[in-house]
Amino acid sequence: MTIVNRRPNQADIAARLGVSVSTVSRALANEVGISETVRRDVQKMARALGYKSKHVSAVAADRRAVALVPLGGATSGMSNFYFGIIEGMKAAAEEVGLALELRLVNESQVTLDLIERHLAQAGASGVLLAGIDAWDELIAWCKDREVAAVLVNGTDPLMRVNSVSPANFYGAYRATMRLIEAGHRCILHYTHVARPTILERRRGFEAAIAATPGAEGIVVGTDKYRVAQVREDILSGRYGATALFCWNDLAAIEIIEGLHGGSSGRLPEKFSIVGFDDLPIVAMTSPRLATMRVDREGIGRGAVRLLIAQMEGETAVQQLEIGVTAIEGQTISRL
Repeated sequence: MTIVNRRPNQADIAARLGVSVSTVSRALANEVGISETVRRDVQKMARALGYKSKHVSAVAADRRAVALVPLGGATSGMSNFYFGIIEGMKAAAEEVGLALELRLVNESQVTLDLIERHLAQAGASGVLLAGIDAWDELIAWCKDREVAAVLVNGTDPLMRVNSVSPANFYGAYRATMRLIEAGHRCILHYTHVARPTILERRRGFEAAIAATPGAEGIVVGTDKYRVAQVREDILSGRYGATALFCWNDLAAIEIIEGLHGGSSGRLPEKFSIVGFDDLPIVAMTSPRLATMRVDREGIGRGAVRLLIAQMEGETAVQQLEIGVTAIEGQTISRL
């Protein structure tokens, strides 16, 4: 007996869902009169069966989303970080026909009411939360209202919502190994304790130390130590460290400026520093900071892809990591 494989059609989708072919056709064409639940079920089944619809672009084009961007990140030293993410989101949204509105918000004052208000004003069914972490009430609301949501430059340890972030763990692991490969065995890590993404950088640092016999890692955080204190402790030899891995470039640059340009003491010979992010300002440091480059536009593009997939019916929670790359500089000395 010969088995003939054929491409799935709308009748197959209708049969699986127990609806009419007309309903399937209208849902794929994004026509009015079809409930969001039916539309999503049809799109999910179409994807599961491998059905290729000529209406895919039309489905995306009718989608509207809001991107909430942190005011602090957009106006502070991290502005270039979020600018790259925004550019990636805008480019990807244009490619898929997603109507995307950008809104600046104070990340310390984000509430469910604020998010709901922004979505209502834009007539949006999806939200991109840049630098904003999820909380229980938000997760429940998104599920109840069927709002597609993606954390951008964030992650949810409980795996309840889609997210896109740099490869923080492995990026930090590689940053630390760069120092270890240069001969350093007592390494200081200056970290920030506020977000899960930064905690992953600490874990990457600790994993690299644990993987290296004879290596010692010392962790200090912004909750107890300001940059100036860390700088003075390095100059005084308090930790006995010969190298420093900073949780981001801005902290590293402040320390470099103090160590190399200050008058408070003498920098230990061959003391090495590695940052993280590769912000544009890094190119202006003297000496040039060695760091890890985050593909910020890649984060923005990935966030839009995940949002569209969820809008089209994908229910699996996905945590997308964008790889980082080592950037050479003049702040790693070989012992």
